[in-house]
Amino acid sequence: MVFRLPRIVNAKPSLKRTLSSSETTVVPKGHFAVYIGEAEKKRFVVPISFLKHPLFQNLLTQAEEEFGFNHPMGALTIPCDEEVFNDLISSLQSSREELM
Repeated sequence: MVFRLPRIVNAKPSLKRTLSSSETTVVPKGHFAVYIGEAEKKRFVVPISFLKHPLFQNLLTQAEEEFGFNHPMGALTIPCDEEVFNDLISSLQSSREELM
């Protein structure tokens, strides 16, 4: 099952570059890795501060209800569309920048 969240804002290309990483990259301090997608999973590295945001918590709750805590990839796995995730992260990034 793929989660569909309403479109929030378009993801910025620079944000994708900042948050995306290869499989071999070490996760920097203050960040965590998450795999997004259903069939083909893509790895993202996001700030831990996003865990406090209600939109991200809602996404995690939906993933937990559907799939529990079994994450065979070794990192958090969320079966949502990559474009939806990019929109969510872009929105969270904008909120974070406004606070600074």
